[in-house]
Order: sequence, then structure tokens, then C-alpha cells
Amino acid sequence: MNFYGHDGEKRKCIGFCVGIDHAQYMSDEFNKRGIKSVCLTGENSPEERESYIKKLESDTDDLEVIFTVDIFNEGVDIPAINLVLMLRPTDSPIIFIQQLGRGLRKHGSKEFLTVLDFIGNHNKAFLIAIALNGSRYYDKDSLKVAVATQFANIPGCTNIQMDRISQERILDQLNEENFNSMKYLREEYLKFKKMNGGKIPYLLMDYIKYDGAPDPLKFLNKEKTYIGFVAKMEKDEELKKLLEEEVFLKILKDLSNRLPIKRIYEFSILKYLLNNEKIDIEQAKSEILKYVDYVDNESVLHSLNCLNGTYYDSAQLRNSVKCFELKDGVLSVTWDFKKIVQNKKYRVYIEDIINYAIIRYEKEFENKYYGIPFFKLYEQYQMIDAALLSNFTKIHSSFRGQGLVTNGKEYFLFIDLHKDENIEEKINYKDKFIDRQYFQWQTPNNTAQSSERGKNIIFNKDRGINLHAFVRKYKEIDGIVQSYIYIGKGDVVEYYGEKPITVKMKMQNEMPVSLYTEFIKKV
Repeated sequence: MNFYGHDGEKRKCIGFCVGIDHAQYMSDEFNKRGIKSVCLTGENSPEERESYIKKLESDTDDLEVIFTVDIFNEGVDIPAINLVLMLRPTDSPIIFIQQLGRGLRKHGSKEFLTVLDFIGNHNKAFLIAIALNGSRYYDKDSLKVAVATQFANIPGCTNIQMDRISQERILDQLNEENFNSMKYLREEYLKFKKMNGGKIPYLLMDYIKYDGAPDPLKFLNKEKTYIGFVAKMEKDEELKKLLEEEVFLKILKDLSNRLPIKRIYEFSILKYLLNNEKIDIEQAKSEILKYVDYVDNESVLHSLNCLNGTYYDSAQLRNSVKCFELKDGVLSVTWDFKKIVQNKKYRVYIEDIINYAIIRYEKEFENKYYGIPFFKLYEQYQMIDAALLSNFTKIHSSFRGQGLVTNGKEYFLFIDLHKDENIEEKINYKDKFIDRQYFQWQTPNNTAQSSERGKNIIFNKDRGINLHAFVRKYKEIDGIVQSYIYIGKGDVVEYYGEKPITVKMKMQNEMPVSLYTEFIKKV
């Protein structure tokens, strides 16, 4: 504390402890050393708490530190705090964020907050990395890079110093941890349930309420539906019984499969069709415009076709329920869909997915129109998403496999930076970042300079061809296929070689340093 200091004349500190005995011990020891402290827990009356908080905030009172257990995690506001001591193991990123948040309130008396976290030798120190990384999505690799670079990617005036031993300990734990294992997901779910007041979070919407809540899509992906996961965790026979209704389960899986949504068009139409039997193009457009500030007619029609299942392959048609019928520009609800949403016990879960999808989308992307294709810079995508977002009018699942897929003048480059050790030489492409603005890419190995496709790539600018680059570091982490990150459009400025052609592209957007570091750094 003496070394790192605090902002302001008087130290106004909160120390988060493991239990009441610990908080009392810390308070006694600090008082012995002449630092006026008290221990406040749930056993103190609200009046006592109030009185000590006022003393801590006062510049004239000599109280400098309150040691506490859980009472200040949430709901208690002391904006004047200028020092936070984390004295308990972090067993949940949410609680870490809540405790950190106690000190992050703005106040005229301070320009910065000092946080001292005594990480300790406990087996969940890596959760601090999850809490500090704070991005909407993370994987083991991005967390390792964050730790190795001392969280250089955190915006604003934040300076994090980790001692070498803590750093190594966290990196070792990250190597050992599998974020997709049932053991890890169960722990994360139970922590969230506790935070939810011990109530079972039956709905995806329960997660929207809390900052720092886990991403429920991890649970959903494990079991194909979110309530399937809850049924497993809670051994809930009623939920299991609900999932025995085949039509309901298929609709649930189909909607769950679209999360997180990449454009809001289909789901705004779905929301309307929960209470209406049909929708035409004009009505569909006005529903979509409730959420985005513009939409083109081509995309409105395309989304009606998507809901109709027009672009499903034979397996998708077999495994899904026909919920809507498109005829003469009007999308009507089928009897199968109607009977499910008219039944309260099923409807609540269908409605939940639709509401969650829309609210999450709005929180992340607001109401901006991104054109066609509907890509957002530095967002995560799967290959098949490019078909949806470029209004592809053939079977969408044909967008798979290696490297390059096209829709008219839109060329989509899907790139793995680090190839598997045992990859065949003929597909071991030498794709890499040259710097934050230039990227080297090799075409599929059957592409000749003289072919139409070859010319479209090497003279893309003259020929009006848009080259969209999607990059991922590894194909799989912990057995889970990774998404690609969209890094924008590029133009070819140099090229050489045949089958494959090696091209150097100048990207239209210079890459943010933090993302660039994440891509190129191996830990």
C-alpha cells in the first residue's frame, strides 16, 4: 500500500476478505499498525454500516479502511473509494468485477483508483484474466496473450503490473483448464445461479440483467438448447419432459442454432409472428426498421426466404420443422408453429430466445445498417454466415471447406494462421500478417493467374471484386472449432507464383494494435 499509494489526501479503502474471521483479523492488525480500520459484515446493522461508510468518506474522520466479506459486492455505493484490496481468492469473474466496480465510481476527489490484488496460490487465479480481459468472447489463447502482455489491450489509462510468479501461475492454469469441459461449465453455471439469488436461471434473459454474467451460449452449445443444459444441471424432470415434444425441440434447436444473431432482420420478423398469422414485405420492413435505421428491399426478401427454409439443404429440411410458408411475398405461420406458441409452457422458451437474441444484438451493435454483405469489422463469424449476410440465394451450407467462397463479386477469404502440425503440404498455405495494414494470402492451389478467378483476385480493384478477409489463429481450441474474425476488405498490390498465387493485400482498415498482437503473438 505504501509503495503503490492512492489518489487524494486521505486513504479511503475497502478490503474484500474471505470470511468474517479474516476481516476481523485484518482490521485488528491494521489498527495495531496505526491505520484506523473496522470490520463490517452482514452481522452489522444497516445503521452501523451507514455510519462507518460516512466516516470513511469524510476527509476529517480518521477511519481509513473497511474490511468486509460480501456486503459491498453489489448495491452499496461509495464513490470516494481510492484504494481496493482484493484479499480473497477470485472464484468468479463476476464477483471480481463487482468488487472492482466498488472503486470505479467517478468522484471529484480522485483521478485514479489503485487496486491491489493478492492473487495467492489458489487454483482459480486464471479467472482474474477472464475478468480483466473483459471482451465479449475469449478463448484460452487470447487470455494467454492478455496475461503475457500484462493486459496491454485494456482501453483507457489502465496500468496493470503482474509479478512474474503470478503471471506464470496463471499461464500454467490456463494451459490446464478446458473452458468447454462439463466440469468448468457446471461450476460457472452454479456460480451464476448463486448470483441470481439462488434461483434457477431458466431463461437466457436472466443473463442480460447482470454485468459480467457468463455467456449463456456456452451452456447452450454444449447441449444444443439452453433448457437442455439446465435440465441436465438441475436434473429437472419437468424440463426433460418438455423436450420430449419433438416439434418444440426442433423449433428450439433451430432458433438456438442462429445465436448470437448476425443480423436482426429474421428475429424482428419472428417477434411479430409470435402474435400475428402472416407478414408481407412492407410489414416485415417496418418491423426491421424498429431496430435498424435502414434496410434494403433485397435483404427483407432474403430474410423472409431464410425463415421459409428456402436455402436449407436436405439434412436441414429433414431435421427442422416447417414453421413458415412463403407465397407471393407473404410469409404465413404454419399449424406446427402456431400450436407450439399457443401453448404457454412452450411459448415462454421460444419467446425467451427471440427476446434474448434481439436485446443482445442491440446492446452490441445498436441500430447501424452495415449494407450488403452485412459484416461488422472485427466480429466473429462462421463460414456459413457469409452466405446469410451476403444474401446468397442458393443452399447456404455450400459455404464450407477450405479457403475461398464467392457470391458474385463478393469473395470471402477464410484463413487459418497456424496450421495443424500434420497438415498436407499442398494445403499448407503461407498466409500471414506482414504488418497491421498488409496481409499475405495464398489462393487455393488450383488457381492460375490466367484463369478468370485468378484475374478477379489479382486485379480485384479494377474488376470491382471485393476481397473480404476472415482470419482465425487456430482451427480448434480444446476440441471446439473456432470462429473467424472479420478484418475487412483488402486490395491486391503485389502478386507472384502459380497454383497457388501468392498475393499481398493492403487492408482498407489498419488493424487495432491489441487484435494484431493477439493474432501474431504465440505464448
